[in-house]
Amino acid sequence: MADANTENPPNRVYVVPEKKIKSAMDMAKWEKSEAYYDLLGFISSMSVALQGTRASQNLEVSPVVEKLMNAIDRLEQLAVETPPIDQPARFGNAAFKTWFQKMRSESTQLIADALPETAKEAVKELQVYFEESFGNSTRIDYGTGHELAFVMFLMCLFKIGAIERKDEVAVGLKLFDKYIILVRKLQVTYRMEPAGSHGVWSLDDFQFVPFIWGSAQLAVNSPIEPAQFVEDKSIDKYRKELMFVGCIDYIRQVKTGHFAEHSNQLWSISAVPQWSKISTGLLKMYQKEVLSKFPVIQHVFFGSILTLTPVKPGTPLPCPRLGMIPRQSTSAVPPVPAPPKFGDGDSTM
Repeated sequence: MADANTENPPNRVYVVPEKKIKSAMDMAKWEKSEAYYDLLGFISSMSVALQGTRASQNLEVSPVVEKLMNAIDRLEQLAVETPPIDQPARFGNAAFKTWFQKMRSESTQLIADALPETAKEAVKELQVYFEESFGNSTRIDYGTGHELAFVMFLMCLFKIGAIERKDEVAVGLKLFDKYIILVRKLQVTYRMEPAGSHGVWSLDDFQFVPFIWGSAQLAVNSPIEPAQFVEDKSIDKYRKELMFVGCIDYIRQVKTGHFAEHSNQLWSISAVPQWSKISTGLLKMYQKEVLSKFPVIQHVFFGSILTLTPVKPGTPLPCPRLGMIPRQSTSAVPPVPAPPKFGDGDSTM
């Protein structure tokens, strides 16, 4: 991973990102790239930061994070103004295409308004990831690849210094949560199809990262054991407080039948005794089921922030060490991590 001092050089030239993974043969290039390692490092760092947190806790929200939350609110308002149309097809309401066009027409300004002056030139690079985060307007579907685009959007904000490492918890509990709520509304409103779902054997039809970060949140001072997250009383009590339980609540709302039948993978996870093991296990599953799949990665964009530059041979993959709160205080953290440091984690090849 590149040194923090060189991540956001003053002479950086921002570009419009492009898709560069053209065939399955290119996947090896992706899996040895700085972008791949930075992505796993970012997910790991966020996991460590979110341990023991609660949605209702008081948080200082930076101006950039606040403005990005307002941007998500604006996109939700556009959905209110763009109701589904009457059509013969049950799934894939064509009104989503109209919403998507509206979103794209406003995205440049929404991002520009949120960024500090020092990062304004990054708009053309950031907006590509942002616009890819809400689904495909042709197929009217949404999947983990679109979620990945938003995670990359967040990571880019950290890498260029627009968001600082002290903002990690607010990004996870406030901004990312607001994004998840919006895409759920889009899925329901426009009857979006899941992109590339494996049905009952997938973790979830649409999302993955909230389960990683949500289980990490529970790795310290969890009010429930893993076996309890499928219980109605636990869901009702903690669905607004805990990201993982919120995901389970949403599944409960949109699916019928016994949980073990429609969400077998999650049901199996409830048998794992520790939340820390669940989170690290889900991260490995994410690497295997999402990040190593060409049908997903062929749609990933690369530019000046996220690059396919190979890492040095022997560079270990970041992996979070969960189950303890890092000793390092927020005030001691460098103000511009790009990408965030991952000194609190173990390394695994």
